[in-house]
Amino acid sequence: MAQAQTTQAGTEAHGGAHAADATFPPFATETFAGQIIWLAITFVLLYTLLSKLVLPRLSGIIENRRALIAKDLDEAAAMKARAEEAGSAYEKALAEAKGRAQALAQETRAKLAAESDAKRKALEADLNKRLAESEATIATKKTQAMSHVRGIAAETATAIVERITGKAPAPQSVEAALDQTQA
Repeated sequence: MAQAQTTQAGTEAHGGAHAADATFPPFATETFAGQIIWLAITFVLLYTLLSKLVLPRLSGIIENRRALIAKDLDEAAAMKARAEEAGSAYEKALAEAKGRAQALAQETRAKLAAESDAKRKALEADLNKRLAESEATIATKKTQAMSHVRGIAAETATAIVERITGKAPAPQSVEAALDQTQA
């Protein structure tokens, strides 16, 4: 009996209910209506709080991010277009510079060719002049030498005949012999 009194005292200290009557509080039927009312009040308060404060902020943040992303995409497209324009302008300037460089090189080549052609012609003219002078000098020397050949031949023939025969031939007979050899 002492033990039953201790058990009864322990259950009374905890709310006065018996251990067999103790149920989980949310499932207690006596408090069920109050719990439903508080659930409805809490749900309405949380729903109102979320719909009026949290969701507008979240949708504002989402819209701001969407606008920022769209703005960044537009800026990126504009930068890409500018980069492409700059690239095409660079290519155009490079092509023009190449064209000018080729034209300048062609002009310089033509100028140098004209200068070298003029120098070559001047050298050729100088060489032709010297060649003509040399040919004229050679012709005069040849003419002079040829005019002396007959005299040298006559002297040589006279000397040979005199050495062989011991007597000098007559100058008319040497001239006649020279005339016969030239004919």
